[in-house]
Parts: sequence; structure tokens; C-alpha cells
Amino acid sequence: MKSGIWNQVLKYLYIRKRNPDDPRNMDVKMMNGMNRISLLLFLIAIIVM
Repeated sequence: MKSGIWNQVLKYLYIRKRNPDDPRNMDVKMMNGMNRISLLLFLIAIIVM
């Protein structure tokens, strides 16, 4: 397993640097943005509970 779930979480939250060889197009940017928003809302809901 090259990249685990924690590496992906850190990349979504801009804590870890992205791989420069990864594709950068509008679809990937929008998908990462939606994933980042949903992850942050999930973490906030867990903290509130």
C-alpha cells in the first residue's frame, strides 16, 4: 500500500505536500475540494457529538 488513508487526509487538508506528478485538471480539483469540505464537516460533527 503506497499511500494510506492518513496520507490522503493530510493532502486534502493541505498539511502534506502533493506529488508533483499527480494529474492537475479541473475535475480533480473539484473532487478534492468536495472531499475536503465533507471531511471537515465530518470532523466537526464528531467533535460536537
